[in-house]
Amino acid sequence: MDRVTLPIQIAPSVLPADFAELGKAVRDLQTAGVDLIQWDVMDGQFVPNLTFGPDVIAAARRHCDLPFEAHLMVLTPDVMAAEYVKAGCSRLIVHAEACTHLHRTLDNIRSLGATAAVALNPATPASAVENVLDLIDLVLVMTVNPGFGGQNYIGTMECKVREVRNMITAAGLGDAINVEVDGGISAATVSGASAAGANVLVAGSALFKHPGGLAAAVSELRDLGTAAFSA
Repeated sequence: MDRVTLPIQIAPSVLPADFAELGKAVRDLQTAGVDLIQWDVMDGQFVPNLTFGPDVIAAARRHCDLPFEAHLMVLTPDVMAAEYVKAGCSRLIVHAEACTHLHRTLDNIRSLGATAAVALNPATPASAVENVLDLIDLVLVMTVNPGFGGQNYIGTMECKVREVRNMITAAGLGDAINVEVDGGISAATVSGASAAGANVLVAGSALFKHPGGLAAAVSELRDLGTAAFSA
């Protein structure tokens, strides 16, 4: 992998937080030093769970100055996109598997004033994003099957992370497109993911359940990720 100068970013999922205290949760995460907040939006159809609507995200928006991204694990991202941008999400991540016309979906998100990104389920090949790199600023490689927090990291996805990063570099976009990983990211797994080329790290349980607290968890993940990514 050619040298990429993108910084390591910590993007916590708020799934493990107390849903009755989401305003406090995003304030606490900002204080702990994270870079952005990820909202796992699930529709009960694309994945077997139901989570955050745009009104919930909009209510949390005023409690935090960090960028919000919405990971749309939904069957109808085109129908829902505008409401999540209006709620305060500056990046929308859609699943390649849910988009019949991925190019059109990404164009629509950009027309709404947000940046667009694509997520790949574990069984989806890296080649699914090869022809839309000019429309996105991030590729999310899922390191679990989406739908639930607290799952075990799928280590074989590191090969896909590396393939995506190499594809981006070969296209001359190495410092323009982030590679994000989501699922089972912790102190035990982050080095492998970052060494393969991931610079945006989504973590939930590893942050909220860290014995040293949120700030210690964020610092640990960032240090480990930075060391592996720049090695």
